[in-house]
Amino acid sequence: MTNRRGSNWPLESQPWAAARARDHVVGKLHEWGYTDADATAGDVVALLVETAVADGGRRISLHLADQDRQALVVVLSHQPGLAVTEEAVLPRIAALGATSCGADTAEDGRRLWAVLDL
Repeated sequence: MTNRRGSNWPLESQPWAAARARDHVVGKLHEWGYTDADATAGDVVALLVETAVADGGRRISLHLADQDRQALVVVLSHQPGLAVTEEAVLPRIAALGATSCGADTAEDGRRLWAVLDL
């Protein structure tokens, strides 16, 4: 991850995970000097995590990186065998203020991501 800072957190796939994820990401962004994107970052992270929790796995992974005043947030559901995503999720992420967003699947589960301007 040349030229980037990064952090990640394992979380239980529980209803309270979205609030904890929001706190982790907003806190880390503040630590890195980004204090103007709290609402957008928090709302996007919460939606990504809520979507991953709904996949029904036992755990999720939350990843954060920054570069050039942008943040990348990735959430992995660790629930294999899922479709890429339901069509309604990506427009909702974009409507919250994400610069770009997407989803894909791999052997280790569904991955949802969003890029945020900071």
